[in-house]
Amino acid sequence: MPSPLSADRSPTAQPPSRGTVDALISQTRRLRGDVDAVRRDAPVDGTDPEERWQRALYDLALHQLNDLHEHLGQLREGPPPVADNTVTDGPATAPGPRTVPAPPRRDSLLSRVGSAEWNLLTDEATWSGELYEILGRDPAAPPLTLDELPSLVLDEDRPELAAMVTDCLIDAKRIDGEFRIVLPDGGVRTVHMMGEPVLDADGGTASMWAVLRDVSELRRSQRTVSETRDSLRRQRHIAQTEHRLAVELQEAVLPPWGGPLRLPRQGPETLDLAAHYLPSSTSALIGGDWYDALELPGGESMLSVGDLTGHGVTVTSGMATLIGAVRGMAMAGTEPGKLMACLNQLLDATVQPALGSAVCCRYRPATRTLVWAQAGHPAPLLFRGGTGRVLAAPDGVLLGATSGAAYGQAEVTLEQGDLLLLYTDGLVPRQAVQRLLDLAPRFGTARTAQECVRTVVEEFGERERADDACVLVARVSS
Repeated sequence: MPSPLSADRSPTAQPPSRGTVDALISQTRRLRGDVDAVRRDAPVDGTDPEERWQRALYDLALHQLNDLHEHLGQLREGPPPVADNTVTDGPATAPGPRTVPAPPRRDSLLSRVGSAEWNLLTDEATWSGELYEILGRDPAAPPLTLDELPSLVLDEDRPELAAMVTDCLIDAKRIDGEFRIVLPDGGVRTVHMMGEPVLDADGGTASMWAVLRDVSELRRSQRTVSETRDSLRRQRHIAQTEHRLAVELQEAVLPPWGGPLRLPRQGPETLDLAAHYLPSSTSALIGGDWYDALELPGGESMLSVGDLTGHGVTVTSGMATLIGAVRGMAMAGTEPGKLMACLNQLLDATVQPALGSAVCCRYRPATRTLVWAQAGHPAPLLFRGGTGRVLAAPDGVLLGATSGAAYGQAEVTLEQGDLLLLYTDGLVPRQAVQRLLDLAPRFGTARTAQECVRTVVEEFGERERADDACVLVARVSS
């Protein structure tokens, strides 16, 4: 087993496992019990200075073992749970890398101990050499009397010290408390003091002895642990709140229809529609993927899918802005190519720069014509007669990539029974689009667009997905 020093300095040291921590806790409990048993069996008559010193050291050892037991318990519990009853759709992840302060050196937590005795009859004081070091005093200087001791203590801690000393001298109560002292260089040190009155033959207080322990590093470590736990709680609460808001915003913006939809709602020639959103399997944050379908004036229909890069509330809010813009411009009669150019201008003008991709289609049922444009997005797939193909894409760069970009349009005539599949690239990598085309025979036997979407989800929904995805299926029917 390496020495404690080499273990501290090892660059490959790893956090202990839960089993290791449990073993350390058990050892600490046993050691604490052993120390307490020896302490209770140790003879103390109140007059022998050596016996008082030994008992004081037993008490200090128990204090330190209690502190160690508490810290090991915190280590076993791990990061604190969020103090929030909010239920979200998935586990929250902190928005950024978590920073945990480096632990203090092991030797810094082994508190220095000094002793003192104040004779009330002669007003003399006796200090050990260690106490001079703890209190930052010159060893050549005389020890401070009880009246002089408060001169080292912070103003706000002096009442606590005075109360402890008074209770000890008048009511014979044991001293067990802490106060902070100011060092000659202006530094502050926390001192834990334990002591008892020494009674004379008549039962009066003749002197007071005490053991003082430097617990500055220990308390600093405890504060760091507490502050880190509080910070983790805040970060997790923020992440959960952000996730909840993103989910609510997404649900409010994406089309509410969960089952099949027919557009236009009246007329002999219609599109049988179905869609589905697939969340990421590696991130708890909501992405910027969307799908949409809208009936336009004159019986035409608008279909769109898109993806705004990033995750979280900001991205979901940007997605909502884009969907609103697409709907508004489509209702106003804007053709897909011009619509993409306007979306690009919108993203280019936003305060927070973003990139996005999209496909927008306008379907005219009277002629079964599909006019569409794309911005750096996978082209729609057309399935006909048991086979599938990728539509030839018009020119179009990513939204927000460059100012003043122009976007082309393509046109294709659909036939009765044709199936159109729009998706975002989180569904399959672009080089694996053949896997979607291989679904053509299953699509050919499907009776509805909803069955086709179910087929896609069964095929691709269960795999590990690094990003969100959307799929929208439109089937020409009458």
